[in-house]
Amino acid sequence: MALKLGSILDGTVVNITKFGAFIEVEGKTGLVHISEVADSYVKDIREHLKEQDKVKVKVIAVDDSGRLSLSIKQAMVNKKSSRPAEIDWAKEKSKTTTSNFEDAISKFLKDSEERFLDLKKHQNVKGNKYSKKG
Repeated sequence: MALKLGSILDGTVVNITKFGAFIEVEGKTGLVHISEVADSYVKDIREHLKEQDKVKVKVIAVDDSGRLSLSIKQAMVNKKSSRPAEIDWAKEKSKTTTSNFEDAISKFLKDSEERFLDLKKHQNVKGNKYSKKG
C-alpha cells in the first residue's frame, strides 16, 4: 500500500524520545508526535508505548523531503464523538422515582451534617490560636 495522506497502516515502534515515537511503516520511518499518541494529555510517552510495539497509525502529513507525520489517536477506529450523547429524557424521567429522590436527599443531608460538624470542630481548634487583644 502506498504511503499517502489519510492511509491507516500497521507499524512498529522503533525508537521513543521525549517528544514522540518513531514508527516504521512499510520500510519507512515516520514520527508520531507526543500530542498524537492519545486523546488525553500524555506527560510521559513511555507510559503509552514501548519499543517493538505494534500500532495502527494514520498518515497525517508527508513533506517535500518524504518525511512522514503519523498519528495513533487519529487511527483509532472507535474514536469517541465530541458531541454530547443524546439523552432520551422520557426514559430518564421514568427511571427516577420518588423513593430514589428521597434516598438521595437523606444521604445528602447526612453527609452535609457530618461535613458541617467536622468544619465547625476545625474552626474551634483554629479559633483558639488567635485572640483579639484590645
